[in-house]
Amino acid sequence: MDEVAKAVEECARAAKLAAPSLAAASAEAVDAALTGMAERLLAHRDEVLEANQADVERAKAEGMSAGLLDRLTITPERLTGMAEQLRLLAGAPHQERTVEVSTLDGGLRLVERRRPVGVIGANYEARPNVTVDVASQLVKSRNAGVLRTGSAALGSAQRLREVVIAPALADAGIDADCVQLVPRVEREAASALVRLPNLVPLVILRGSGASTRALATEAAVHGVRTLAHADGGGVLYVDRGADVTKARDLVHASLDRLGVCNRLNLLLIHEDIHDEAWPAISDALAERGVTPSLAPHEHAIGYEWALDSEREATVTVAKVGALADAVEIANERTSGLAAGIATEDESAADAFFDGYTGTGVFWNAPTRLLDGFKLLAVPETGINLDKVPGPRGPVTYTDLYVRQYAVLPA
Repeated sequence: MDEVAKAVEECARAAKLAAPSLAAASAEAVDAALTGMAERLLAHRDEVLEANQADVERAKAEGMSAGLLDRLTITPERLTGMAEQLRLLAGAPHQERTVEVSTLDGGLRLVERRRPVGVIGANYEARPNVTVDVASQLVKSRNAGVLRTGSAALGSAQRLREVVIAPALADAGIDADCVQLVPRVEREAASALVRLPNLVPLVILRGSGASTRALATEAAVHGVRTLAHADGGGVLYVDRGADVTKARDLVHASLDRLGVCNRLNLLLIHEDIHDEAWPAISDALAERGVTPSLAPHEHAIGYEWALDSEREATVTVAKVGALADAVEIANERTSGLAAGIATEDESAADAFFDGYTGTGVFWNAPTRLLDGFKLLAVPETGINLDKVPGPRGPVTYTDLYVRQYAVLPA
């Protein structure tokens, strides 16, 4: 464990030393680095896919579930999409670094300055695309980073840093050490990352609920702030005023991938429309190869199946007697990630929107849209579910700064 902690600290110190190079970089240099990453990703396509295939084959041999394998896999199409996202991020506007606020007594000016955090950590599991997503967001926000991924995706992540991220930064005149990747596979590396408040004051946490919450607690003890994406699970409520065809299509669209946090996990159907809607909805589930979990349920309503190796291709289905019941279940028994309503009744949609307190709410639209790229046209570092002021929902480069108030002469 001492060796693991030492390796993490070495990465953190290297990132901190390189951070000023990125913080001082021009917008042109930052965007050139991101464009270079996109170009290198395509130019080194075969190397990246080869490294990823090795990760996937090893994970299969170790019995990884289908949903997690889906997260781990970089297909040629996904690689092309990663490059396109990098190009879009390069073309996105930079944050205003100085914003005029007001004039104070004596003619003084109050200005808000937006400064990089410095070094931001990120802990995530078997999702190699997140290596590029997070690194690119950090570069765009001019923050150095220490990335730590699970053992299943480490080979892919190392190749991405070696042939895509680091060379693109160097070519743009930015110190490539500003993006570090922890080379250790041990889980203790995650704990070590949240114990360095003087080097890494903020850590982005992505992963399964229990482990991520444990890391957030540990981070708090050590004075490290976190942006956590611990839980997932989308909810769809089919209202009595729903169009059955639209409801069916929503179910189908919400299950295009089973290993993602914003997929449909809980389907609530108003009892007045249940019998009419169920044949079409069950057909949509069957088309996606998904088994409905029907009453009487052997598990808690709202349980997220996405990471359950035994029952991941499952959607929990329950009847409700009223819209208020659906809102109560979505608020009190699920993660609070996202919930949608299928209805043609505007007043019902308004009531659902007013009642649901979660991060994303949708009317006749799939919860799969709760994604930085789909909503905001840029990658995300994660989806934050906090119920306190601060970044909530898809966290992007525009959220990764600290405010500094400056008072100046007029």
